[in-house]
Amino acid sequence: MRAEILSAVEDGVRAIEHLKDPQSLDFIERASQLIASCFEERCKLLIAGNGGSLCDAMHFAEELTGVFRAKRRALPAIALSCPGHLTCTANDLGFEDVFARGVEAYGQRGDIFVALTTSGNSANLLQGVRCAKEKGLQTIAFLGKTGGKLKGIADLEWIVPGFPYSDRIQEAHMTAIHIIIQMVERRLFHA
Repeated sequence: MRAEILSAVEDGVRAIEHLKDPQSLDFIERASQLIASCFEERCKLLIAGNGGSLCDAMHFAEELTGVFRAKRRALPAIALSCPGHLTCTANDLGFEDVFARGVEAYGQRGDIFVALTTSGNSANLLQGVRCAKEKGLQTIAFLGKTGGKLKGIADLEWIVPGFPYSDRIQEAHMTAIHIIIQMVERRLFHA
């Protein structure tokens, strides 16, 4: 059991070390700048994902609307996670439309739609990104594995490769999200 635990820890460290790669650092820097500029223009983030990635989307939003490291003004971010909306849309239109309908309802030119997916193959996130682009939103995709069908579609994307399961990819995504928030706060509030 100890060897298996150590192997899992080493996988976790390897996932986080992926953030040191030049393309990862570039993504974090560009995403931070894009999001900070969005907030400077009084626009907002719409964030979506499925399962654990939806939980990460909610965490991303609450760190911005609440408090991250220091008290500051709330930043406008919405996780597209309302159970009523998700189940109504899924029941009446199909699950593939749940995020596109959220973008249609809340998205405005200048906003950013953020898609969190470890496979890149979720039809509802593909539809969400397409709808966001049609409405003039900028799009950011946090991806895993090979990037899936979403690879190459968002304006800015980052792929965490080399892991067959979602957990390690999500751990890297969340670390990147925390660093992005830190950089956004630094730019906006000189923290």
